[in-house]
Amino acid sequence: MSVEKIIAKKTVFFVALSCCLQLVSFAQDPQPQWSAFTVYPSDIQISSQSDSQHVIAVATRPDGITVDVSDQVAWRLENPALARIENLIVYPTADGDTELVGAWNGMEARVKLTLTQTATPRTVSFERDVMPVLTKSGCNTGSCHGAARGKDGFRLSLFGFDPLGDYQRITREIGIRRVNLAVPDQSLILLKATGAVQHTGGKKIEPGSKHYQTILAWLQAGAPADATRTPVVTKVDLYPRQAVLEGESSQQRLVAVATYADGTQRDVWDLASFTTNNERTAAVAFDGRITSGVRGEAFVMARFDTHTVGTQVLALPSGLQFQPQPPTGNYIDGLVDAKLKKLRLPASGLCTDAEFIRRATVDITGLLPTEEETQAFLANADPNNRAALIESLLARKEFSEIWAMKWADLLMIKSKNEVSYKAAYLYYNWLINQIASNVPIDKIVRDLLMATGGTFQSPATNFYQVEQDRLKMSENVAQVFMGIRTQCAQCHNHPFDRWTMDDYYGFAAFFSQVGRKQSEDYRQILVFNTFGGEVNHPVGGAVVKPKFLGGVVPDTSGKDRRAVLADWITSTDNPYFAKSIANRIWAHFTGVGIVDPVDDFRASNPASNPELLDALAGKLVEYKYDIKQLVRDICNSQTYQRSTSPIEGNEQDLRNYSHGLVRRIPSENLLDCISQVTQTKEKFRGLPLGARAVQIADGATSNYFLTTFGRSARTTVCADEATTDPSLSQALHLINGGAVSGKINQGGMLNQWKQQGLTPEAIIDRIYFRCLSRFPTEPEKSRLMQLIQESGNPDVGLHDVFWAVLNSREFIFNH
Repeated sequence: MSVEKIIAKKTVFFVALSCCLQLVSFAQDPQPQWSAFTVYPSDIQISSQSDSQHVIAVATRPDGITVDVSDQVAWRLENPALARIENLIVYPTADGDTELVGAWNGMEARVKLTLTQTATPRTVSFERDVMPVLTKSGCNTGSCHGAARGKDGFRLSLFGFDPLGDYQRITREIGIRRVNLAVPDQSLILLKATGAVQHTGGKKIEPGSKHYQTILAWLQAGAPADATRTPVVTKVDLYPRQAVLEGESSQQRLVAVATYADGTQRDVWDLASFTTNNERTAAVAFDGRITSGVRGEAFVMARFDTHTVGTQVLALPSGLQFQPQPPTGNYIDGLVDAKLKKLRLPASGLCTDAEFIRRATVDITGLLPTEEETQAFLANADPNNRAALIESLLARKEFSEIWAMKWADLLMIKSKNEVSYKAAYLYYNWLINQIASNVPIDKIVRDLLMATGGTFQSPATNFYQVEQDRLKMSENVAQVFMGIRTQCAQCHNHPFDRWTMDDYYGFAAFFSQVGRKQSEDYRQILVFNTFGGEVNHPVGGAVVKPKFLGGVVPDTSGKDRRAVLADWITSTDNPYFAKSIANRIWAHFTGVGIVDPVDDFRASNPASNPELLDALAGKLVEYKYDIKQLVRDICNSQTYQRSTSPIEGNEQDLRNYSHGLVRRIPSENLLDCISQVTQTKEKFRGLPLGARAVQIADGATSNYFLTTFGRSARTTVCADEATTDPSLSQALHLINGGAVSGKINQGGMLNQWKQQGLTPEAIIDRIYFRCLSRFPTEPEKSRLMQLIQESGNPDVGLHDVFWAVLNSREFIFNH
C-alpha cells in the first residue's frame, strides 16, 4: 500500500473520529453557565438569644432563569464563635460582627451578620409574639373569629387591628376557661387550636411546635399584658424579589424579614401568611415554598402585621426556544420588550395604516376618521405620517372633550338634591375649560382640593357638594387621585394592603373642617374652611391628627388642612399621584392598566410592569403634568401600534402588551360614531341639536342607548362604572332598536350616494371606507352583491349592508 493511501486512510479515520467526538459532545447536555449567586437576606441582624434567621441561596443563569440552590451551598461563618448555621437557620451564640459565607459552583457570596444581646432571651409579648401566631394560624380572619360577630361565641379583631381588645377578650371574657394559669397547657386557647377538644375550625397548631411553645410560654408567664406598646413594624422585606422558574414543579423558598421602629430585625418566615394570585402558575405552601406550574406570571404575597409585600414569579416551560427582537422604538417599547423577553413572549407586528388611523382617531378624539382624512393618510408615503397624524389629533378640541368626560365621570358631576343642574353645568364647563386650556392636571387637582367660595362663582367648590360626608370624601380623594381604595380600613385594618384604621381616620381628618352655608342666592352654597372640627378614632375615641397616606403627620396648626393636603398630593413626596394618573392614561390607550383595575393600587394587586409605570410617572412629572405629551409618547410607541392579531406564543397574553387588545368603543363615543357615519343629530338636555354625547355635562342626562352601552351613572368614583362589557341588551338594541336602522333612514346617506350616480358596488365601497376605514375584500363584496341581487330591491339590499356593517364587531370595537 502506498504512503499516499495510508495517509488518506488515516485522514479519513481521524475525521470520522472527530465527527463522532463532536456528536458525543453535542449529545451531552451542556452545563449551564451562571451569571450570579446571591444569598438572602443580604444583611442579618439578630438582637436576642431567642432570635434566629433563615437564609436561602439563589443562582441565576445568563438567560434570567433562577434556581434555589440553598441545599447545595457550603456554608461557613468567618467567626464560628459568634453563631452557627443548621438546616439553613443561623443561631446566635455570642455578640459581635462577622460574615456568613456561602460557596457554590466556584462562586461565593458574603452576608454581614450583626449579633447583639445574645445572652438575653426575649420576653414573650402578647402583641409581638402571640398575636402574630393567631394571625398566621388564621384565627382572626373574616371566616373565623375575626368576623364582625366572631365565631362560636369568641371574637377577635380582624387581622389583629385591636390588640388591647383582643387581650381583654382572651383573658377576661369567660374566666379561667380560655386562659388557665394554674395548668397552662389546659387553657382552652391551646386545646382548641391543637384539636384536643372539639373545634369548628379544626386543628390549627401542632402540639410542641414553635407556635405552640410561644403561646404556652406566654401562659406560663402568667399571660401578662404588655407594659407598653411594642415598637411598630416599619417594613417587611420578602426575598428573593423575583424568581424565574423553568419547568413545572421547580421550587423556590422564600424568606421574610420584618424591621421594627427601634431598628431591630426579625425573621418572620414562620409568622407571615403567604398567598398567591395565580395558583396554577405558582402555588405557595404554608411555609412559603413556591412550586411552579403552567407557564405564566404570578405574584406571591407575604402578609405580616399590617404590611403586605410580594415577589414576582415567572414560570416558563423547560427548553423553551425564544429569539428576542432587537430593541426598537421609544423608552416605552424598551421596557415592554424587556418584560416580554423575561416571559419569552414574542411580539406581534405593527398594525396597518388603515387600522392605525381608525384606532388613533377613536382613542384620541372619540370619533372616526372621515373618508377624506383616511384617503389622505393612506396616500401619504412619509415615514413619519403616523407621528404627524397624532399631532393633528392632539390639536383638536375633541381631545379635550373626551378627557373632560372621563374626569367628569370620576368627579361624579351630576345634578341631584345637593347639586343643582346649573351648578353641575358650571362645574363641567370649568373642568372642560381647564383641560382645553392645557392646564396641568396637578394644578386642576390643587384647585379642586382648595376650592372656596360659591358653587356658582367658583364652580370647583362643587367638588365638596357632590360628596359631603367627610369619610366618603377622603375615600374618594384617595381613590381618584392616588388609585388607593381605603374603604376597608374604616372598620378594620386593610386585609390586603398596608392601610390601617389610623391611616384611614388620619387621612379623613384633612376634611374635618370643611364648612358649608347658604349664600344670599338660596340656590347657591358657599364652601369655606371653618378652622374647627376633628375626627375621632372609633376604637378608643381619641382625636386623630391629619396624616398623609403612607407619609408623615404634617403641621396644620392655623392652616387650611386641605391646602396642606393638596400640596402633598401633587408633590413628588407622594409616590402615588403621578403613577395613578399615568396608569389611567395608559389604560385608555391600551385597554388594560399596568395596575388593573386602575384605581386599585395595593401590594396584593401589583403592577404588571413596575419599571414601565415608574417611567411613565417620571415622564409625566418631567412634562409638568401635561397629559398631551404623555399621550404623544404612548401613541408613538410601537407597543400602542401593535396589531391586535396574536401570533404563535402570545395568544394568551392579556397583560404584557405583546399584541394590541380589541376594545369596545365606550358608549358616548359609539353613539357619536354612529351619528357621524349616518350623518344624523342627537338632542341632549342643555345642548343644541347635533351636540355630541361626549359633551353632555350632567351625569343625570342620558338615553336608552347610552345607559345600555355602559355610560357611567356617576354615583361612585369607581373607574369601572363606565363599562365597555358587551351584553345581550346591547346586541338586541343594535339589531332591533332605532339607533342603527332608524339613523340610516334619518341620515339619508344611501339616497345621497344614489343621487350622485354611484353603483351598488361603489356604495358598498363607501360604506366600508366610511365605517371601517378600509375597502371590502373581493370575497366580501362578491357575497354582498349576491345578497343585494337576491333581495330583489337594491335599495333594501344596500340598507341591509349598511345595517350589517354598523352591527359588526369590526365597527363596534376599536382594533
